Amino acid sequence: MNLNNIQMKRESKSFTDALYAILTAAQQFEGPKYMLSGLSGMAFKFSVHRRLLPMSVTAYGQWGNEHAPAIDNLGIHTAYDGGRTRHSSFEVYQQDAIAWIKQSIDAGVGALYWIPEFGVIHGYNDADKVFYLQDGWSGESQVVLYDNFGINFTSFWYCQVFGNQVEVPLKDAVLESLRLALYDWETPYKTWPDKEIASGRLAYSYLIQALKLGDFDSSGAAYILDSYVYARREIRDYLQEVHQLIPGLDEVHHIYSELADLMTEELAVSLPSFHGTGQLAEHRQASLCAALAKAEALEERAMERVRIVSERYPDRKRSIVPRWGAHSAR
Repeated sequence: MNLNNIQMKRESKSFTDALYAILTAAQQFEGPKYMLSGLSGMAFKFSVHRRLLPMSVTAYGQWGNEHAPAIDNLGIHTAYDGGRTRHSSFEVYQQDAIAWIKQSIDAGVGALYWIPEFGVIHGYNDADKVFYLQDGWSGESQVVLYDNFGINFTSFWYCQVFGNQVEVPLKDAVLESLRLALYDWETPYKTWPDKEIASGRLAYSYLIQALKLGDFDSSGAAYILDSYVYARREIRDYLQEVHQLIPGLDEVHHIYSELADLMTEELAVSLPSFHGTGQLAEHRQASLCAALAKAEALEERAMERVRIVSERYPDRKRSIVPRWGAHSAR
């Protein structure tokens, strides 16, 4: 069984790229990728390791907690599983996940899978006991044995499938995406108790400090900055599409446009150094750090405006506590 209409292409965060490939093929999303990235809130996620390790880009929190609100804002039912492969129960969950991923593919919907990074399972072969998957970098499919499902060079595994969909009014979805963005901006650590990875506002401090000290992973720095500036352009384009829906959002759009232009220009000069020698000349380091400090100030202004816009509308998701408390019943 193979879903030939799925084609993943790496451009954005790997989760967004995989999600876009799956949902567009299943006709559950129409429009450019930056709209999916914006509506899901994924474009706003920004995380940085103290040493600028490449894993920073996907280390934006506990994935279930991060991805569930993103998919919920699209009105799509989702189920996911994951954990540590060292857990004694891993094989039980592995076999269960294999079964429901095959069910999803039989229903015509691909599955999202941590390779790493995130990719798309688009087919399977029971005779050979393999899944077929795409990583978005190559047009060729990879093969994962059922026996090796979830096993990779990291210590964790993750997979996710998608079901039926309800319509969410666009204005409501945009407003919720802004609230998700504000939460991300104001939450400094999402991988507790580890404080080696900062998120949101604090991620700027980690990035600037590492660049100033010079003790960082050069390939990781390049990847973080590449992903960062691409995401800011996504936010700019997303807000360009939706700013007329909510009064006050035009100012947020203008700020992100200025931010995206600033960092695109700066990184056009700085990034080749990371890809080449892996080192920044002193004057380029100072210029990049100054640009990032200005970008942080711009994003702070944008989030202040988002907070003002958000407070004009009721927020039932955060102001109404269910009878069992702040968490769902288990």
